[in-house]
Amino acid sequence: NRSIVSTPLAPAAIGPYSQAVRAGSFIFLSGQIPLDPKTGEMVGGGDVEEQTRQVMANLKAVLEAAGASFANVVKTTIFLTDLGDFARVNKVYGS
Repeated sequence: NRSIVSTPLAPAAIGPYSQAVRAGSFIFLSGQIPLDPKTGEMVGGGDVEEQTRQVMANLKAVLEAAGASFANVVKTTIFLTDLGDFARVNKVYGS
């Protein structure tokens, strides 16, 4: 059994996908970019730490809508356009 997970506290899906899908006891979240869910605008203007905080806030909102938290996460993937940002992204991600 599959069900769609959605919350207005994270950016709406922009296309034919969902914020998350629950399949049995698993929850699969779609990727996030640093969009403010209230304004639909990108945040951070080049500040990778602020952008990472927004992405993590979006993911947290979707997890909570599914009745989960970061403590339940088994796997993540982060895509960087500049490997030089790794330490700063990892610092925020680790918090």
